[in-house]
Amino acid sequence: MRTLARSHPHRRARRVTALAVTSVAAVALAAPTAAPAPAAPAAPESVSVTTKAPASFLFKYTFNGHLNIGGGNFTVNGPVTLYIKLNNGTIMFRQTVIAKTHPITPGGAIYVETNVSSPCAPGNNGYARAYDRTTQTWSPRLPVPVCQRID
Repeated sequence: MRTLARSHPHRRARRVTALAVTSVAAVALAAPTAAPAPAAPAAPESVSVTTKAPASFLFKYTFNGHLNIGGGNFTVNGPVTLYIKLNNGTIMFRQTVIAKTHPITPGGAIYVETNVSSPCAPGNNGYARAYDRTTQTWSPRLPVPVCQRID
């Protein structure tokens, strides 16, 4: 006959304790180390976008033997004053026109035939500039040749 081994209650307790410690360590290692990311904010009901109006611009061309100035991005149906000046500031031409829509030119467009002869000797001795009275802004300077009589 065989003798059965006696059970040792303290050994069983060690095994259960060791198993519990191993389980806690495994759970701790599996847990994320970083804090959870905050929830994304809710989308706003409406989005307001403020954009700056595009800057006005000028371009030159010759037609009927005269210097012509065109431009865009002015206030539609607003008054625009075009100036042609010599580099020393002397006004050679000034005219106020109303900017209109145009199929090719963006914004309010202007097309002005000046009384300045063109073409003339190479070189730009003057500039064109337009003032949008509605927005009270100036276009950039456009270098132009201003034909002058030499007597």
